[in-house]
Amino acid sequence: MAEYRARQLQFAAMVSASASRNPAALQHPARNGNDSRFRLRAGCVLILAAILFFARLGARALWSSEFRWAEIAREMLVTHNYFWPTINGRVYYDKPLGSYWLVIFSTPFTGGLNEAATRLPCAIAGLLAVAILMLLVRRLYDARTAILGGVILATSFSFVFFSRHASADVETLTGELAALLLFNHNEERGGGLWVVGLWLIMAATSLTKGLLGFALPLLVIGVYSCLRDGVVPFFSAISRGPLVDRIRWLVERNRWFFNWYTVVGIAFGALVYGLPFQISSRLMDSEKGLEMVYRENVVRFFHPFDHRGPMYLYVYVIFALMAPWSALLPAALVETHSLRHAGAEPARADRFALVYFWATFIFFTVSGSRRSYYILPILPAAAILVARTLAYPGELRSMIARRLLTIGYAIVALAALASIVLLIPAWAILPSPYDALPDLPAKPAFIVFWVVSIAAVVYTIRKFSPDRVALSLGAIAYLAMVYIYIFAMPAAEAYRGEKPFGYAVLNKIGGSTDRLVLFKTEGPLFYLNPPKPIPEFEKKQDLQDAIVKGSVRWMIVRRRDMPKLDIPTTVELGEASYPWETDYNYRNKVVLVRVGSAP
Repeated sequence: MAEYRARQLQFAAMVSASASRNPAALQHPARNGNDSRFRLRAGCVLILAAILFFARLGARALWSSEFRWAEIAREMLVTHNYFWPTINGRVYYDKPLGSYWLVIFSTPFTGGLNEAATRLPCAIAGLLAVAILMLLVRRLYDARTAILGGVILATSFSFVFFSRHASADVETLTGELAALLLFNHNEERGGGLWVVGLWLIMAATSLTKGLLGFALPLLVIGVYSCLRDGVVPFFSAISRGPLVDRIRWLVERNRWFFNWYTVVGIAFGALVYGLPFQISSRLMDSEKGLEMVYRENVVRFFHPFDHRGPMYLYVYVIFALMAPWSALLPAALVETHSLRHAGAEPARADRFALVYFWATFIFFTVSGSRRSYYILPILPAAAILVARTLAYPGELRSMIARRLLTIGYAIVALAALASIVLLIPAWAILPSPYDALPDLPAKPAFIVFWVVSIAAVVYTIRKFSPDRVALSLGAIAYLAMVYIYIFAMPAAEAYRGEKPFGYAVLNKIGGSTDRLVLFKTEGPLFYLNPPKPIPEFEKKQDLQDAIVKGSVRWMIVRRRDMPKLDIPTTVELGEASYPWETDYNYRNKVVLVRVGSAP
């Protein structure tokens, strides 16, 4: 303990001496760091992250919701209408147009509209997010913490997943980070042209997923501006004195907002955000776009119509989203709150990180609509807290935090050690039908990564310290993500049937979809690449009427819905099935049937 206090005093003396030479150094000590060394290390982090985000990006067929981004972009290209998102000819305006346009802009770089083009915008956004986070953390703390923060974000399980997955979530996260970096750079300036830039960034971000692009940055910046000197001064200022003085205090703390540049910024931001909707409305004579903005952002928040997860959902979900670094998150939260209670520097940076984390957590928790990945924007804040805890000089101040750090690292180390059981063949340890599961893919790569990970664990255990925990866990996390996303998941494509089924259907029906219909499924629509919408039926009577007219020869339907048809059909093709799949999975597969009796 005496050694720790000596280190803290030495660190405080260094900060004080630096601040005497440069007053700005107390708030932004990283400005006096070695720029070239920081750029070199940040560049290495970005290169490693790029390998993780871009390698074999198009190796996997579209999965789950990715289909929407691919199909909407495909139909925009077919119809040349870039202001009306449709799936099989039916309007689908659940998200604004921006994320679909980004997919279209990616097609020249990937040889056309394919899986890689669909995911490329998210991969680029993920890389930008890592870069912006490092710049932000460097301003808040120092270069060492910034590099570690970038590594943590880039190797968190769900961040890697969504950086390789077609969606709008990482794009929203990146836009929010850009807005926070711009604010942090100009925090002491009050108003200025940068405020206009802030609103433009938020408007562009909101064109990808929705009004979160405005809501999250404004929430974090507003709460931080009020609490940057602490909770006690805030409540003291707003609870005492004349009402005019309290309002004046709030206005003064939020000079970034209460200035004439905000009026200009809101006007330009509204123009950038609203213009695509207005063009869409004029072209299609429909207000569907703005109606969906209200439904998906306001109604969903206050009166959810789906995705009603429990109130405590994000308390445990965050540990899966941020794995394996989430094992250290409890220690980071306890330690950072302990430092704030003790008044240790850098106080404002810690308050910014804590406000960023808790404001985001509370915002998504109080929302009526909750889904596991909705809270993805909290990951940068969590990465800052963990990086700050591991990079802070000396040992952790809080005894509870030290114990939590040890427990968290032990969990990761034991998981890494236990992962060797994955090499055991399924037939040797699992009951039927799971004993038919295929062997672990890319075994040589897995063994090499496992050996390196165990060596990192041994290195840390020999002399346990936050520095060694950071280095060890960074190696384990990166190798685990490389194996999962670059080796294992592409290898699993051999057991996914939607894409080959789509191509087999085209071959079977002679390449023309003119007499093909869909019943209660959209099937492999993207891979069928129809030049016009395929008739789609939800009711049996409507389908029978179409058959009577003689316009139906082929139909794609799920196995579970075939008994409901009551019409002669012959199964010609089926999506591949495997012994380990449940009956539910089997019945959920799609088949191609010939309508009428077998020839």
